[in-house]
Amino acid sequence: MKAQASSLPFTPVFTALVAIINTKLPLLGDLVLTRLITIVHEIIALQILVLLLERPTDDSIEIAVGFTHEVGAFLAENSPKANATVFERFRAVLNEGTISHRVQYMIEVLMQVCKDKYKDNPILPEGLDLVEEDEQITHQIQLEDDLQVHEGLNIFKFDPNYLENEEKYKAIRAEILGENLDEESGTESSEEEEGGEEGEEAIEEKEGIEDHTGTNLLLKVQLSEGDEIELF
Repeated sequence: MKAQASSLPFTPVFTALVAIINTKLPLLGDLVLTRLITIVHEIIALQILVLLLERPTDDSIEIAVGFTHEVGAFLAENSPKANATVFERFRAVLNEGTISHRVQYMIEVLMQVCKDKYKDNPILPEGLDLVEEDEQITHQIQLEDDLQVHEGLNIFKFDPNYLENEEKYKAIRAEILGENLDEESGTESSEEEEGGEEGEEAIEEKEGIEDHTGTNLLLKVQLSEGDEIELF
């Protein structure tokens, strides 16, 4: 969520990533949704728009317009009647004339975008349609629900079954990334073996190094006080 907030152009990429993780760990998808309200049934998008358009101000309408740019294509395809109702409300706000000319112009631009079928705002950007429809898990959360963000999960807690759970996470990771755990572990073992052999060779080489500086000889020489200058 922090990475997305600091890199808004990559929002679709982060969303696609969470959607993939959600197919294997829906509890995490539900937690992200609860904290951010993003991967969700279209009803939540409609509820957000209704809330923003209920008492129009320049700020609320500007947010509603920006939000519709992102979800409009999806709503038009999956909830056309509800989407038509949203645009009727936009027209009503435009005719009421209670908002600034700048925001009125934003609504007019949005209506043109709708007429052009959101050609520059597709439902899924190219290359990010990564989850098969039969694997998708949709969370239906309402805005008025008593949402629990589970802040306690932000605090480290000792897991007595860490090794067992770590193996489960490795299996899930391998399934998502298409990795082969046997090959991966085999590669790690071979790397360790190679590293061990190289380390032994390095030690042997070090043991065979001869010191030509004369330091060892100097350490063995017993000098009386006052003879050091003559020696050097």
